Amino acid sequence: MSAGRADLTRKLGFFPATNIVVANMIGAGIFTTSGLLMAGLHSPLLMMFLWLAGGIIAFCGALSYGELGAALPEAGGEYLFLSRIFHPVFGFLSGWVSFIVGFSAPIAASAIGFSSYFFQAFPGAAGWLPEFLGTDPEVPNKILSVFIILIFTGLHSVGLKTGTRVQNVLTVVKVVLIVALIGGGLASVQGDFGHFTAPVTPGHDPAGIKTIGLSLMWIMFAYSGWNASTYIGSEIRDPARNLPASLLAGTGLVILLYLLLNLVFVYAIPPADMEGVIPVGGLATERLFGLQAGHLFSLLIAFALFSSLSAFLIIGPRIYYSMAKDGLFFRAVARVHPRFGVPSIAIWLQGGIAILFTLTGTFDQILTYMGFSLGIFPVIAIAGLFRLRMQGKIAVKMPGYPYVQVIYLSAGVLILILSLLERPLESGIALITTLIGLPVYYLFRKTGKR
Repeated sequence: MSAGRADLTRKLGFFPATNIVVANMIGAGIFTTSGLLMAGLHSPLLMMFLWLAGGIIAFCGALSYGELGAALPEAGGEYLFLSRIFHPVFGFLSGWVSFIVGFSAPIAASAIGFSSYFFQAFPGAAGWLPEFLGTDPEVPNKILSVFIILIFTGLHSVGLKTGTRVQNVLTVVKVVLIVALIGGGLASVQGDFGHFTAPVTPGHDPAGIKTIGLSLMWIMFAYSGWNASTYIGSEIRDPARNLPASLLAGTGLVILLYLLLNLVFVYAIPPADMEGVIPVGGLATERLFGLQAGHLFSLLIAFALFSSLSAFLIIGPRIYYSMAKDGLFFRAVARVHPRFGVPSIAIWLQGGIAILFTLTGTFDQILTYMGFSLGIFPVIAIAGLFRLRMQGKIAVKMPGYPYVQVIYLSAGVLILILSLLERPLESGIALITTLIGLPVYYLFRKTGKR
């Protein structure tokens, strides 16, 4: 076999696979969306209920993907599932959306989140830049974000072993940081549990059903990653056991941490002060422990976001690798580096698209656009589980069938409909992005036959 046609090997056990799930889930979403949610919901109790509901939906998804991943233990996630269960065009569209939005946009969001927290911790750092770059406050954020993306793209292009070692360390540090915030925050006497029963913000009515749907879509973005280890199925040892276990363990841990983190946020910050605040974790620490502690924690969160950015750069390129091997993407993307054993061209392509998002979009635009895009194809994939069950092609049967699938499908479709009604522009652009993939698919089919 030539070096360029080398295959991915099964190197990852339960712990690194679970770490990738945790790292992929805990990112910019939990540290940035609660303030935006409060601005629309105006109710701490409603916000907490939606975080719990989102966790239940994500766990139902993890149970379903545990069966899918054990039955089809190869790289690719939804691309693989939809191609094998339905038709390659559905798999291609999911891979197309992942390429344009699904991983590139979260990488950009994580990098922007890092920069925002970093400059909150060091507000004078932006003054280090040369004067010819101007005084626009967004310029330092974008420059630092691009620099971080380049560093991690280079890191993961030189081998999975090196990348996963860094990934494991970053994930453990991030979980320890979150646990410390939860424990210290709840032990502090500076907060007030009365914030949970505070009245609706003056001048605002309680949230309507469309706002609740949009809020739940943002929450599901924060939970996105519950399916992460299915994207690297070709590199997981004993996938029938380790793949479902990593999904359930990682998702369950993140649900618990998210609920406790939001408990600390509301305990620390009155609802009216939380509304619209993006670096809500730094504000909560500042209220509980003082200004200097707030700056320190902002810096720690900034570095914790490295873990999410790193996980996206591990997972996303494996989808394009699988697409290229099937002749549905640029052939060069299927090449595995002869020395490092990773799809290095796919990794650098992923980093390049993420940099483009970083330079052209704002955080809230990226969040809304990708939130809708990421909700479409898991719904179709989980619907395909019924077909696999009827065909008797399931290797491992997870508990709860068919109820957990019905819960996920019902919630997923409802969230998409309500989000489309509440934010038709961003949701419409996401749908157009998906449909553009149809002519691209047939173009690759045509050129592939040649």
